[in-house]
Amino acid sequence: MSAATQQVSVGFAPSPSQLAMAYSVCRHITRSAAKNFYYAFLVLPRLKRHALCAVYAFMRRCDDIADDESVPQRDRYNKLVSLLEELHRVQAGQPSDDPVLLALTDTQRRYEVPSELLDQLAMGTMMDVQKSSAEGQPSANTPEIIVQYQTFEELTQYCYRVASVVGLVCIRVFGYRDKAAENLAERCGLAFQLTNIIRDVKEDAQVGRVYLPQQDLQAFGITASELRNATDASRFRPLLAMEAERARNYYQSGDQLIGLVNEDSQPALWVLVNIYRRLLEKIAQQQYDVFHGKVSLTVTEKVAFLGKGLLKRLT
Repeated sequence: MSAATQQVSVGFAPSPSQLAMAYSVCRHITRSAAKNFYYAFLVLPRLKRHALCAVYAFMRRCDDIADDESVPQRDRYNKLVSLLEELHRVQAGQPSDDPVLLALTDTQRRYEVPSELLDQLAMGTMMDVQKSSAEGQPSANTPEIIVQYQTFEELTQYCYRVASVVGLVCIRVFGYRDKAAENLAERCGLAFQLTNIIRDVKEDAQVGRVYLPQQDLQAFGITASELRNATDASRFRPLLAMEAERARNYYQSGDQLIGLVNEDSQPALWVLVNIYRRLLEKIAQQQYDVFHGKVSLTVTEKVAFLGKGLLKRLT
């Protein structure tokens, strides 16, 4: 039986109070760390909101392990492998006191999320660690700049693992009947991840990672090392504008996806798509200057989208 269709076996069953505590921990993690996702979650029905908090908490755990520069890369990779192995044990019905894995496994059973998708969530963060490790250890003070992907096609494979898969998990929780929703969710995830890559290009370069494809850098006569200490944003504007146009095309899939998920989840997806799209347009309005401070939406802007989402849910 493939991982995509394998059913979660039932052995150890956490008590209602254990699950309540587990989901409470996941909600706290999401409130603390999810700068954009949490606003969309607020307009979901309670059980679906809790489920996506469990998914987010697992994603956050994986990201934190992969991004911990104080830990050697090989150790980070091993910690991710260990986390995935522990998840598999919980899925197999073995006891655990890890609240995130307990809540995630309950969510998986409740919404029939394929095991393969959760594996790929973790594998996506492993791609960062593996890429860095393959090039050797950077120095402690100045990490070596590594262009992670040579072509846009290679970049989309990474984006699939870390973002499109998230979309595929989310629509399982949202609910959908039309298979077309799956491809649209994948493309919507690409839009979100490209937006993140554009926003974080300098921040990523400072820790040695460049996600913009090497072919794109060469096409605009830019070297990866320039991104680390960039001061003249205009030099990089044409490159980032091109990547933004790619993201805009993928956002159209997000618009199409909204009507294909269950009605009680459509407002949440609308909020999420529009928060991320507004972030991209805010970057464009600032002439793609992502080098002199991180571009983000204000709380007021996010609350405005939340209010519109709540109105959509009520009407």
